[in-house]
Amino acid sequence: MNMRCKNLRLFSLLFALTLLLQLAGCGNDTNTTNNFPVVVFTDAHFNPFYDPSLFQALNSADAGQWASIFKTSSISAPSTWGTDTNYPLLVLALAGIRQNLGASPLVIYTGDILGHYFPQLFYTYLNGTQNPRNDADVAAMKAFTDKTLAFFMDQVRSSIGNIPVMFAVGNGDSYGSFGPDSSFLSDTAELFYTKFLNGTADHQAFLNTFKSGGYYSAEPLETNMTVIGLNTVIFSPLVPGNNDNAVATELAWLDSKLAAAKADGKKVWLIMHVPPGGDLSSTAKQVDNKGHLTTATMMWNPAYQTSFMQILSKYPGVISLTLAAHTHMDEYRILPSSDVLEITPGISPAFGNNPGFKVFTFSHDTLKPTDYSSLNYDLATMPLQFNSYYTFSTAYSMQGPLDASLTQLLPALVTNSAKQALYRGYYYSGHNSANPITNLNWPVYWSGIGKMDQKSLIDSVNSY
Repeated sequence: MNMRCKNLRLFSLLFALTLLLQLAGCGNDTNTTNNFPVVVFTDAHFNPFYDPSLFQALNSADAGQWASIFKTSSISAPSTWGTDTNYPLLVLALAGIRQNLGASPLVIYTGDILGHYFPQLFYTYLNGTQNPRNDADVAAMKAFTDKTLAFFMDQVRSSIGNIPVMFAVGNGDSYGSFGPDSSFLSDTAELFYTKFLNGTADHQAFLNTFKSGGYYSAEPLETNMTVIGLNTVIFSPLVPGNNDNAVATELAWLDSKLAAAKADGKKVWLIMHVPPGGDLSSTAKQVDNKGHLTTATMMWNPAYQTSFMQILSKYPGVISLTLAAHTHMDEYRILPSSDVLEITPGISPAFGNNPGFKVFTFSHDTLKPTDYSSLNYDLATMPLQFNSYYTFSTAYSMQGPLDASLTQLLPALVTNSAKQALYRGYYYSGHNSANPITNLNWPVYWSGIGKMDQKSLIDSVNSY
């Protein structure tokens, strides 16, 4: 072998080693272990109507012109509690994500791009009512919705560079009132594929499942891992109509994907929007003066939840990460399959939370999370940026795999008053909400971590 060939071979080996080190997080000065970070954010609920004076200009312009239009607004303060994300808050959030991206090889967004009551607000500013007058109004609403999605995705892309965004659809991502309808999925599939996934899934396979049901799989890291983005909005009893066939089709697809991952020795990251288990905020409002319940509001149709849990139980150890959103709160849930589901706080402060997001740390060897850091924006003080709020391992004095630590934390939230106080404070990302966790309703929030069906949740609360 001549000297030039030897040098080329050495260069190739060094280049490959550099890529491996970057994926493992070693390219990050703050990370000297075999780990890598991943930013997770959710529930932006972007509201382009926050300044009504801009509506006509936005409606007439392409999405690429929207940032310039928003910058002309006299409203410069970020959204506050009880409202959705305006442009100033979105800019702050994406700047915080960019500053904390590190060596993250991808970003995860777990749903709800669009603001609450999006179609109704559009019609209100278009024709003065909350309803369309004709087919032209409906077409205009869909076009405006698509532009909002494109604008949001472009803003994310300009903040994070070329790395892919793994995502799940949310209940607000729709042309209707709750959940992505078939027209929305068909019209926006290419947007999600091109602007978010950035080509990290088979194009035709993505279109087949996303257009028909809002779910997909991808392999973004070129490692032994598959990301599955589920549409769990359709599992909610709030979605109208009989969805048995659609849910059965999605769950059969999930079963096949998990079976294939198991056969191939791959790990799975499972992301969704609406989590299984109880709607804890609504249920907490139903306790009597003794803190007891006679009923509980649940997130999913019980039959769908049972089928989902049965599928997960068939594949122990295959799923190394489970993420959800929807509640806007900092919480977690332990599923009957022993998979631990992490819920990231929302960017939108609509439900009384401070805006927040998380940076998870993963083991390159196991592809499991080992820790996370939470960042928030304190709306009481309105700082110049999102700031570090807490790091799980430090705050709770727990080390090792995150799932194991969170499982161990559950009983400690009863016996250790200091850790319980931390959890209750972190839940709203540091804001003492109008609907706070109190001693009376605390058993609902604690029981909701480990009790996924209605009866066991009620029994746990009443026996706390």
